This record gives sequence, C-alpha cells and structure tokens, in this order.
Amino acid sequence: MKSVWIISLATIKEAFARKVFIFFLALSMLVLIIMIGTYSMLNADMLIGSINKAGGNASIKEIMSSLELLVISPLSGLCLLLSVFASSSFVPNMLEKGNIDLLLSKPISRNQLIAGKYFGGVLVVFLNIFVLIIGVWLIISLKFSYWDFSFLLSSLVITFTFAVLYSIILLFGVITKSSALGMMIAYFIFIILSPLLLAGRNQFAPLIENDVARKMIDVFYYIIPKTSELMSSGLINLASGRGIVDYQPFITSLLFLLVMLGIAIYTFSKKDF
Repeated sequence: MKSVWIISLATIKEAFARKVFIFFLALSMLVLIIMIGTYSMLNADMLIGSINKAGGNASIKEIMSSLELLVISPLSGLCLLLSVFASSSFVPNMLEKGNIDLLLSKPISRNQLIAGKYFGGVLVVFLNIFVLIIGVWLIISLKFSYWDFSFLLSSLVITFTFAVLYSIILLFGVITKSSALGMMIAYFIFIILSPLLLAGRNQFAPLIENDVARKMIDVFYYIIPKTSELMSSGLINLASGRGIVDYQPFITSLLFLLVMLGIAIYTFSKKDF
C-alpha cells in the first residue's frame, strides 16, 4: 500500500508540472473571482424574493441548490474534458524507454505501479474539482447565509465520472503506449455514446417494434458506463440533498471501471520491457 501511495504522489507532482493542470486551476480561480464580483453586486433578499415570485413558494434550499447547480453544471463538463486531456499521457510517459526501466528496477510490483498511476490521476482531478466546488459553495453560502453541505458531494460524482473514463485511458495507454486512442474513446463515450444510449432507451426504444433491436439497445446501455446520467440526474440529486435516487448508473459504471482496471493490470503484468 505504501508503494501505491508513493507512485500516486509522484503522479500528482507530474500532473502539476503540466501546464494543463495549471490552466485548470487558473480557470477555477477566474470563475470564482467572477462569481465574487457578480454576487457582491446582488441583493440577497431581493433575489430570493424575485425567484419565489416567479417560481412559487420555493424553499431556500431549492433556491440555493439551483444557484449552485447553475454555476457548476456547465463547468463540470468542461472540467472533465480538460481532465481527460491532461491525464491521457500519464501511462504513455511512464512506458517510455528509460522511465519504465527505472521504475521496474525499484522494489515495487507492476500491479502497484499501475494502481498508483490510476489513483494518483484520480486524486489530482479530485483536488482540482474540490477547489472549484468548495469555492462556489463558500461564495454562495456566505452571500445568502445558508450552508448547504450536500452540495459538496457533487465533487464526488464528478470525480467518480472521471475515474470511470480514466480507466479507459489507462487500459488503452497500456495496450498502445499512446494517449490518442484512449482519449478518443473516453471523449466518444462521454460526449456521444452515453447520451445517445440514454435517449435511445428512454425515448426511441418504445417506438421500435423489433425485439432484437430493443434488446441490443439495452445490452449496450448496461455495458457502456452511464456518464450522461451520472453528470445529470446523479449530480443534481446529490447536490440538492436528495441522495442517490437510482443506484443502477453508479453500480454498472463501477463494474465497468473495475473490469477496465483489471484488464489493464493483467495486460501490464504480461508485457515485456
């Protein structure tokens, strides 16, 4: 476990040496500065009153959740896109001649090496996401004097979604020693395939008369990680304090993650260097 932690810390240091993660932090800081400037000009009582007037007798919790999600929902997608791009080269860089020879000469197993690279990548993204989340939460909470701690859980949903995508990047990084294919597949699932399967199952499948076609949609729906649902209903439910309403997207995505990670560890253990 100590060896995994050492590799994870080395991965974090490598990550922050990259300008992409510096850009990630700078973007978060810029958003928070803009928020501070914008919210400092607002009258909290007038804003809550106008929202109540427009939307009925909304509770203060609903209003705060709406304001927080209004900021974090678009930013979370951008954060994930940047995180996938920035982390895609961790494994290929490790597998370069010289780097991998040095690492394998150390008293550390290959399984620990891959696990350390994985958890290090996930941890650095969590730290970046948490800085943004806690900044948004503090600004809104201080402005409206309402402390909704459930919003902080949204950082876990975003990090878990990245962890699922990163397992794909890790696997194809080990197989191809390149970042391109894994990054392209992760983007394809996150941006196109997962939303299409969700829409196809909920909206179009009932209109399809062919049973085989409907079953194929179901099969792909359950196999492919539910990044679209995690970042929509899962994020909204946890951030608003309702908890996990539907465990299926989390469970099936976790199983996908474990399979990808298991295959990556097995493949790496069999490679010759």
